[in-house]
Amino acid sequence: MNQELLNKLKVISPEEKQILAGATKVQKSIYTAEDDFIVDSRQMLDAGKLIDIRPHTRFVRFPSHRHNYIEIIYMCSGTTTHIINETTKVTLDTGDLLFLNQNATQEILPAKEEDIAVNFIVLPEFFDKTFLMMDERSALREFLVGSLKKNRSFTDYLHFHVSQVLPIQNLVENLIWSLVYRQPNRRNINQTTMGLLFLQLLNHTDKINQDDPGQHEQNIVFTAMKYVEENYKTATLDELSAQLKEPAYYLSRLISRMTGKTFKNLLQTKRLNQSAFLLTTTTLPVEEIIASVGYDNTSYFHRIFREQFGMTPRTYRLSHEPVSSPDTDR
Repeated sequence: MNQELLNKLKVISPEEKQILAGATKVQKSIYTAEDDFIVDSRQMLDAGKLIDIRPHTRFVRFPSHRHNYIEIIYMCSGTTTHIINETTKVTLDTGDLLFLNQNATQEILPAKEEDIAVNFIVLPEFFDKTFLMMDERSALREFLVGSLKKNRSFTDYLHFHVSQVLPIQNLVENLIWSLVYRQPNRRNINQTTMGLLFLQLLNHTDKINQDDPGQHEQNIVFTAMKYVEENYKTATLDELSAQLKEPAYYLSRLISRMTGKTFKNLLQTKRLNQSAFLLTTTTLPVEEIIASVGYDNTSYFHRIFREQFGMTPRTYRLSHEPVSSPDTDR
């Protein structure tokens, strides 16, 4: 991280000065006015803001709490140790990212002076533009978005080990810089930067920390979805099973439990969405499109396409304005 920016984040805060002077607890009144320790976005964000940052309070244990917003923690330098949902210990090293939804409880063990973490305080509506930048028909996108939503219970947090992924590091630093120095047009810039960050994270779901208890299953599902996205023409559950060295029956049940869809459903949805994309962005004959997405039975394809979109492929194409590019790479 840029040293000037890091030095700005390292400044001892008034709360930390009181701790160093002998206070043994964080000042709860800074974070919430409620009896329950739910960190309140209304106290963390100025009126009208959708996102801001706050350096993590060091030198003292931060007691178990929840948030009424989405929290993203970036480890600028050093390490911090977090207890998630009272049982799972997660250690963040320099360059790590931790996403917490509103279901998660979090306790943080005391950090030292050189342990610099930044907390992003993010209201859900900030992500509206971010999610529009992602493929709305991608099952992988749906799973990632679902992980951040309060009403989804399969995972409350995502821990990414991405210190060696330069594009992600650059994007996070850009976001921090924008929020620290409050540049003009920052809302659009910040939402676009967050969108680019999520697109990069979709490319690096293998960096979800599998050493964290509870992360192993979601890592498998991310890997399965990425496999479908990239190999939809020839993908099979048996091939995925061989790649992951996990039984096919286990993968089938896990995918169904965590996504609400079977492997076959995910694959069919991806193929149909890809065919719809090709119908509206190329002039390829329908028969070629059918073959390019992995089907050899045209009557079966026409039936499931109509079930999915409520019209034939030809009608679907006519209802959109095609272009002449034959490019099939999405």
